[in-house]
Amino acid sequence: MFQYDFMQHAFLAGAFVAIMCGTIGVYVVARGLSFLSHAFSHLGFAGAAFATWIGMDPLNGMLMFTGSAALAIGQMGVKVIRRDIAISVVLSVFLGAGLLFLSLTSKNANAISSLLFGSVVGISQAEVWKIVWLSSTVLILLVLGYRMLTFDSFDPIGAQAAGLPVKWISVLFLLLLGVATAEAVQIVGALLVFTLMTAPAAAARHFTQSVPRMILLSAAFAWGGVWIGLVLGYYTNAPVSFFITAIQGGVYFVGVGWHYLRERMPPSVSL
Repeated sequence: MFQYDFMQHAFLAGAFVAIMCGTIGVYVVARGLSFLSHAFSHLGFAGAAFATWIGMDPLNGMLMFTGSAALAIGQMGVKVIRRDIAISVVLSVFLGAGLLFLSLTSKNANAISSLLFGSVVGISQAEVWKIVWLSSTVLILLVLGYRMLTFDSFDPIGAQAAGLPVKWISVLFLLLLGVATAEAVQIVGALLVFTLMTAPAAAARHFTQSVPRMILLSAAFAWGGVWIGLVLGYYTNAPVSFFITAIQGGVYFVGVGWHYLRERMPPSVSL
């Protein structure tokens, strides 16, 4: 299958997006922002649909919408978006807006399928390099801010007491999350990005309490799930996004089972 350029592009782009999502997902789960990534995916869908309508690169439209939302939420505080009613309204409005923009363009059917469910095997070489550059930038920034972000994510009260600029940490993290979500939409689609962004990290938390190991496990789960999904999708001709989400869900439930067994083993027995 590697004789085809589109499969080479899919494996390369999928690897970078998976590693990025697995890494940032640890902080998404730790900060209690799992559903916010889902909200960002709908914002990204609306942005991509708007960009498609006016003839702009869909990724640029997603970045524009998610970036603006990240700045707005950062100023208002994430507590606003955590409210169930607020989330429901935001998701509904932007999903409807995205469908409106797509109805105004001649690329309606293909655009809806690609944006809602992903099109990793349809990524061009130019899009691959853009994904590689953005993913690398997000990962570098996460490495540079590792100590402060980890402190604020896993001990927010201590971080505030230590005098860290917690508001700016939150705003910058939301911007990175917006970029990460916009990229992930191209792999698994707006409706399924929630899985790739949170399931690997949630599974990793059941296997270890060490943040570095958690990040490594989460990135490995996401990376492996994407590549296995691509292989299965190629040989079965079934949607790649289905396999990716099914694998990530399976890994999460394995983690839950492992945690359940470990908690109930006698102290003298170790798994």
